[in-house]
Amino acid sequence: MVEIVSGTVLRLAEDASVQHVGDGAVVLLARSGQLYTCNGTTEAFLDKVDGARNLDQIVDLLCEEFEVDKGTLDQDMAALATDLISEGILAAPGA
Repeated sequence: MVEIVSGTVLRLAEDASVQHVGDGAVVLLARSGQLYTCNGTTEAFLDKVDGARNLDQIVDLLCEEFEVDKGTLDQDMAALATDLISEGILAAPGA
């Protein structure tokens, strides 16, 4: 299992693309053809994943966008990143 810490730089997997549709977004994994629907939180998170920002920088941007406790958001976004890596949507750190 990959450990996501505040300094972990996150990027989309090579074959993942995010498309905004209506009030949400979908992620398409080209290699498998799988389609994932995103809730608003996941959409906002993925919008900030650019391969240059680390988790802490992404959380700071989300804190500006939503009124939420940074400590809670840190934990929630680290768990989300771990889930997205396990699904193949985000690239594993160092990969």
